[in-house]
Amino acid sequence: MSGSRARSQVRSRRGWSVAVLLVCSVAGLTAAAAHATSDGEDLRPAGGDIASLVSDRTLRVEQRQQQADDLQREIDDVLDAADRSSGIDAVTRQLRSLRDVAGLSTARGPGLRVTLDDAPRTAATSGVDPNYLVVHQQDLQAFVNALWAGGAEAVSLQGQRLVSTTAIVCVGSTVIIDGRPYSPPYVVEAIGDRPGMTYSLGTSPEVVNYERYVTKYRLGMKVESSDDLVIGPYTGTTALQHARPLA
Repeated sequence: MSGSRARSQVRSRRGWSVAVLLVCSVAGLTAAAAHATSDGEDLRPAGGDIASLVSDRTLRVEQRQQQADDLQREIDDVLDAADRSSGIDAVTRQLRSLRDVAGLSTARGPGLRVTLDDAPRTAATSGVDPNYLVVHQQDLQAFVNALWAGGAEAVSLQGQRLVSTTAIVCVGSTVIIDGRPYSPPYVVEAIGDRPGMTYSLGTSPEVVNYERYVTKYRLGMKVESSDDLVIGPYTGTTALQHARPLA
């Protein structure tokens, strides 16, 4: 019996050794996978809430934007130096003339300023859908599209220049433009034909529908005329990204 008990104890100790080895191996693989996934960074940002995550991502976007601005200035300096030393050819002149059309240069002139805001807290009453009391992505797009249709030459939202590739995305109670989150009130500025833009706002079905909510649910809306608006250039990437079919 003593010999059988001894062999049983040996097998038990071997079993525990194997189990411990397996656990350590799994833990090591998990740590390695986490490190590879996070690229050496913390998978859980400090705070652990959405506000902290948005703040962290906003900071990263601003850092990348600053790098892009610095690189663009270097490119402009090189082009200017080349122009002075060897002159510019027809293609270069054409590219420079398209900067205004593409929104890559500062625009200045008369225009309209539209401010949209959520309804005040006192407007929230029992039985009213909360979605009726906030400014949505489609509302902003309605005003921007109406301004373009009315003859706007340059448009900005929250100070960000809007171009053909700009996406306005609604996430919760905020709007994200080119990777940056913004909260209401939302300010849209447009430079161009003021009578034409005013007429377009007044005849746009989407804008007229928003005005009904302004009256019924006290959403914020203010349209102002300005003789001298300044809209800065678009400073984001101009590279197009699109889906590609699988081979």
